[in-house]
Amino acid sequence: MEDIAVITAVHHPLRRRIYDYLLLYGTAQVGTVARALDTQVGSISHHLRMLERAGLIERAEDPTGDRRTSWWRIARRGLTWSAGDFADSPADALLAREAQRQSIRMQIERLRRWQRRHDDPEYAVYDASNTETTAWATPDELRDLSARLLATLDEWRASVNPDDGQARTPIFFFAHAFPTRP
Repeated sequence: MEDIAVITAVHHPLRRRIYDYLLLYGTAQVGTVARALDTQVGSISHHLRMLERAGLIERAEDPTGDRRTSWWRIARRGLTWSAGDFADSPADALLAREAQRQSIRMQIERLRRWQRRHDDPEYAVYDASNTETTAWATPDELRDLSARLLATLDEWRASVNPDDGQARTPIFFFAHAFPTRP
């Protein structure tokens, strides 16, 4: 189960963008992140420290040896959690439900942005992947499914060779599994 501090830290809109940037681009200097996200360095620094406190990112050595700037990298990839994990604490459950709503809004907005850009030649060669199914599961089986999906995604990500000369664009994968009725 994730700590509520981790969930609330990463579900702030700017912190989520910072986390996603570091996931995609690896170790980066604070000024580079600020320029990429069109945000002030001071604001980025503040949010980097919040993500660091949550254990999601960590400071990295400056590859140039110049210690006047701060460099950051991902400390851990991926989060798996449910608002139901916090049933014992009404306050944490409220925070988890709001983080879940924020996450779903962000996921849907990313999908909408992709749909609007589908005519862009850079994106036209990509076709969105739609994967869905309906099945029966216990709560433990649903947690197992989530863990297996995350492991499969990690395995797939490790199999991609970013140095093979092929042109790639960042992709976003999201999945939700929940009780339903036909």
